[in-house]
Amino acid sequence: MRHDHDASSALLEQVNYALYKRTPLRIQGSNSKAMLGCPVSGEVLDTRSHRGIVSYDPTELVLTARAGTPLVEIEAALECAGQMLPCEPPHLGVGATVGGMVAAGLSGPRRPWAGAVRDYVLGTRVITGHGKLLRFGGEVMKNVAGYDLSRLLTGSFGCLGVLTEVSLKVLPKPRRCASLRLEMNVHQALEKLAEWGQQPTPISAASYDGEALYLRLEGGEGSVESTSLHLGGEEIDSDYWLELREQRLNFFTDPAPLWRLSLPNNTRPLALPGKQLIDWGGAQRWLKSDADAALIRRSVAEVGGHATCYGADENPFPPLAAPLRLCHHNLKKQLDPQRIFNPGRMYAEV
Repeated sequence: MRHDHDASSALLEQVNYALYKRTPLRIQGSNSKAMLGCPVSGEVLDTRSHRGIVSYDPTELVLTARAGTPLVEIEAALECAGQMLPCEPPHLGVGATVGGMVAAGLSGPRRPWAGAVRDYVLGTRVITGHGKLLRFGGEVMKNVAGYDLSRLLTGSFGCLGVLTEVSLKVLPKPRRCASLRLEMNVHQALEKLAEWGQQPTPISAASYDGEALYLRLEGGEGSVESTSLHLGGEEIDSDYWLELREQRLNFFTDPAPLWRLSLPNNTRPLALPGKQLIDWGGAQRWLKSDADAALIRRSVAEVGGHATCYGADENPFPPLAAPLRLCHHNLKKQLDPQRIFNPGRMYAEV
């Protein structure tokens, strides 16, 4: 049962009171992404009271929802219309909200082929550090007024403002889906992925677990069937991709720290201690390792990538180069001059 409620006035009042008292706010929904970023001390601003789908027109492929709306409600509404969030964002916990989805900016296995969360954000409503509720962007792709600021807020972890409403572009679900498991070594897997990347193959997810390459094929009936026959292998349950997205595969049960490595396409296997799981066709790799953080970051930087640690109490995100650090500092100063929104969640200066 849905419980729609507009609590924007209450959220705005809480922000203005925090500005008056100069009290930091810890913005959260269900807190399902708490393992990402540094701990934040401050009064909790819970967005879950501000919930509900504001509008949804399947013919226009646009959905607008309040930030505290559970993702499961949005996905259920889309499912009824045969549509989906193409970036298949991970929930990583019960009660994950659409505001948290945008604030974290995390995408699932379809990311390299369909785009990231920010590619589907059309517009937002945001409470700024000046105590104002403002609208940025719109509800159609061609409306570009303020569009970039909405994209900027995606992945900002609540450091720049309180998201209260989001308009998202959605897409029809593919007509046919098939998942395959092909046994091969890691070098063969990366070579095959590079080869298929140059061909019109209907791949929408690719992962390698150390023993086999897993592929998801999506598209028209004929295209998926012919490609599946051509590639061979064993057909598996497509729930594999949900388990990967939600970090529920056996790989993730290892107690060692979890690292997310973002790498250029076709990067060779990295010689790092621990276990690795290849995702996003090789562009994203998960690492379970007790190795020194500096060693991991150095090895990843040498091939042009960066590393993020899940569950780290300090410095979870990649260090910023001086120009980027200045950019982050200036954005924080402009949008949150009193530094009350999730201070230090990403970096000390934001």
